[in-house]
Amino acid sequence: MTKIFKVGLIGCGHISETYFRAEKYFNNIKIIKCADINHNNALKCAKIYKIKALTVQQLLKDKEIEIILNLTIPKAHYKVAKQSLLNGKHIYSEKPLAINFKDGKELINLAKKNKLYIGNAPDTFLGAGIQKSKELLEKKIIGKIILGNAVFAFPGVQSYHPNPEPWFAKKEGGPVIDMGPYYLTALVNLLGPAKKVTGSIVNGKKTRTIGIGPKKNKKFKVKCPTSYLSTITFHNGSVIHLTLSFDVIAHQNNHIELYGDKGSMIVPDPNMFGGSVFVCKNLGKPWKEYKTNKLPLGRINIRSQSSRANESPTNANYRGAGLSEMAFSMLNKKNNMCNGELSLHVLDIIKSIMHACKSGKVKFIKTRCKKPKIFKISDIKQILN
Repeated sequence: MTKIFKVGLIGCGHISETYFRAEKYFNNIKIIKCADINHNNALKCAKIYKIKALTVQQLLKDKEIEIILNLTIPKAHYKVAKQSLLNGKHIYSEKPLAINFKDGKELINLAKKNKLYIGNAPDTFLGAGIQKSKELLEKKIIGKIILGNAVFAFPGVQSYHPNPEPWFAKKEGGPVIDMGPYYLTALVNLLGPAKKVTGSIVNGKKTRTIGIGPKKNKKFKVKCPTSYLSTITFHNGSVIHLTLSFDVIAHQNNHIELYGDKGSMIVPDPNMFGGSVFVCKNLGKPWKEYKTNKLPLGRINIRSQSSRANESPTNANYRGAGLSEMAFSMLNKKNNMCNGELSLHVLDIIKSIMHACKSGKVKFIKTRCKKPKIFKISDIKQILN
């Protein structure tokens, strides 16, 4: 019989709904208590999901809780994760690991010292779309990857988030911290660790208007750069141009395209779990589609709009897979896939991109991580209901 790990949620905001939904899909996690710096939010969450609301300190000290699920805003990730580890709790956090490298490294060292697991979103690279891309690349279907493009560009989170100000704050704001983890984790998963970055920044509108919720039509100031254009060189020799922007109304670029010496590949959205992979091996020939909609973590599981206004009416969204896979790894005493080493390397790339783009200088990545292994379907099936 599968062990169900008891999870305590800290941060009852916009994303929490998605993690409660994950309990439908995964067989080894159960959120039983919640807390929020605003206790009214915790009470509301507890009422909706029929769990118990505690203060943050009560939850951290609660002996029944085995894993803390940290869904706080980015600047609070480090503090909550550190307190969780100091209280003997395994920790799984939303992205990023921390908003500066020093804090992220401290968390990894603290987890090792206390022999606790640390996991970190994004877990979308565990989905069928990125995993199928990885499988095809490892079969050398397009040969050695020489270069590629990755693009995330839209008008900004203010259009769909009722409290978007943190995404435009001075230290924790901007598209690299917000969306960079999805693209960078997917690229590291596909290509291995990064070596160096260069780039430049573009500043968009200095004020934004909230488009949803009780503060709708309220204007607020932008305190960070809102577009980053960077070039990343990986240790395997691949060079990827990455655009991350909150200033683009619309575009028709693919999320990720990889160009090898034997062909080209279109990789599906790294912010989702499914999507088809497309491969072209000869000039002028049609692209071959590799569907993932019948694979575990690729099947469409959302067919109507949720309360998260930016979520597509139909897609494969299995957020929580990383938390479930960590629980599985804990039980089987093996390294989890969304592990601290990977998360720290991605954080290192994030901070290096921001530094290189602002300074105009080459920034070498300090850390390296092991290239993640393929998430085997046999392992996926062990955590699915």
